[in-house]
Amino acid sequence: MYKKVLLFFCYLIISTSVSAQIVGAGRAVDPYEYQVLKTQTFERAAVASAHALASEVGTAIMKQGGNAFDAAIATQLALAVVYPIAGNIGGGGFLLGCKADGELIGIDFRETAPAAASRDMYLDKEGKAQTDWSQNGHLAAGVPGTVAGLFATMPYAKLPFKSLIQPAIDLAEKGFLISANEAQSLNWTMGNFNKYSTRPSAFTSRKEWKAGDTLIQIELAQTLKRIRDKGERGFYAGKTAKLLVAEMKRRNGLISRKDLKAYRAKNRKPLEFTYRGHQIIGFPPPSSGGIILAQTLKMLEPYPLGQYGFQSPEAVQLIVEAERRAYADRATHLGDPDFWEVPQEQLLSDAYLKNRMADFEAGKASISKNIQAGEIRESDQTTHLSIVDAEGNMVAVTTTLNGAYGSKTVVGGAGFLLNNEMDDFSIKPGVANMYGAVGGEANAIAPNKRMLSSMCPALVLKEGKPFIVVGTPGGTTIPTSVLQAILNIIDFNMNPADAINSPKFHHQWLPDLVDIEKDFPQETRKKLEAMGYTFRLRDGIGRTEIIMIGADGKRLSAADKRGEDSVAGF
Repeated sequence: MYKKVLLFFCYLIISTSVSAQIVGAGRAVDPYEYQVLKTQTFERAAVASAHALASEVGTAIMKQGGNAFDAAIATQLALAVVYPIAGNIGGGGFLLGCKADGELIGIDFRETAPAAASRDMYLDKEGKAQTDWSQNGHLAAGVPGTVAGLFATMPYAKLPFKSLIQPAIDLAEKGFLISANEAQSLNWTMGNFNKYSTRPSAFTSRKEWKAGDTLIQIELAQTLKRIRDKGERGFYAGKTAKLLVAEMKRRNGLISRKDLKAYRAKNRKPLEFTYRGHQIIGFPPPSSGGIILAQTLKMLEPYPLGQYGFQSPEAVQLIVEAERRAYADRATHLGDPDFWEVPQEQLLSDAYLKNRMADFEAGKASISKNIQAGEIRESDQTTHLSIVDAEGNMVAVTTTLNGAYGSKTVVGGAGFLLNNEMDDFSIKPGVANMYGAVGGEANAIAPNKRMLSSMCPALVLKEGKPFIVVGTPGGTTIPTSVLQAILNIIDFNMNPADAINSPKFHHQWLPDLVDIEKDFPQETRKKLEAMGYTFRLRDGIGRTEIIMIGADGKRLSAADKRGEDSVAGF
């Protein structure tokens, strides 16, 4: 039996006249009194996301007759309001779905480089990479894809879009109470909001935020209303587009009205592979997450991880070395498949992956400079939501602004933050992005190109039936966090809460370090250090959202302990 962990916020007393039902049909989602629910088992349907209000909105939509795709749309829109650090309409992401009838769906709404972008746009006169240009302010923003992704999801939904967006409009217009952590985050970023935006915004409406304050976003509500009333054109054309382009011109940004008009979400064929008899479904490039997940799991499959034991030196070493090799391949071979021929079939072939592990030596650390990408012959702010509905549809969505609050640029008069996804390109070969990832020609900047991503929404089927929906934020740590969640359930027989809350570790080829959390077992660390591994402590790695369908059909749901993430369901 899973423990129910409730984290209660301390709220200001608000008059009952202010409190309102946000979602209709008899379901109240109260933005002034809500709680974080970490773990729960639900009979029919569940949502796990980064914010309690967003999870409650998704659940309410399913109670009204919507399915998992309806809930995914509504939850994303709610996150754009209540979780501005990563939830967004100014960013992009990937949706991975498996319908109850087995149909697989992959929607790529990753941002694109503006048409005026160029390969060396972030190099100064001396040819030195200027990462501040690619990470902060107007020049860092790619053309947003989230709104197009929402409408690309609509063919799989049941309810009208106006019903799905209304909760987000209400939350923006009427406001919601923020927690101490949210207040602290807004205060820390206040200076950057002022520095990288040209107009005041809801985030700068107070000198200092505190727990229990109400965040009201009138300009964002008006933007959402235009999307409600005019569809995609309500964002990519008309007043919103005019406001976005005007914001660009005030600080030499590159996004034009033509860029906005030309943006399209794309359908991608999901990756499918097996691991220990389970069917794993991941997202293909321009996300690197699916290929990294597939490569690492297939490299690990020949070894008896369960016998080695959870986070034993033998198991951790093996996982680290598989990760090292997969990330070396990422740096050389992965990019936007519309611009770069990704050798996906070869990268995932059994023969190739067996050869990648041929130089693995138990008890001895490899050295990343000696591990290059395999030879191919021709032949951290993001947010995730996991949803399972009563019909058995599964949806995993990972969406992002890239860094915390993206470029820190709020579109004047429109109230939404822009991403800083241009930093996910390789701005210069060998120069690391904000997550330490390096790249080369495959991920070079080009007009209208999608930058390589680490996002890794994943689905798992067991004996052909829905089993796991999982994903996480965390930059380059995303694939390894998803990997460990899956291994913890399949190889180490953990329940969902333990699978995502156990201490994590991460290796990404370069830098040649093993990142670990503070509660990582010290005895294992000592033994691995003796093998030649170097460790680096991190406060937290990822914030995983997971739903597992038990043999009895119940939805075992868990939200990561590392944040205020929350589950909801019925």
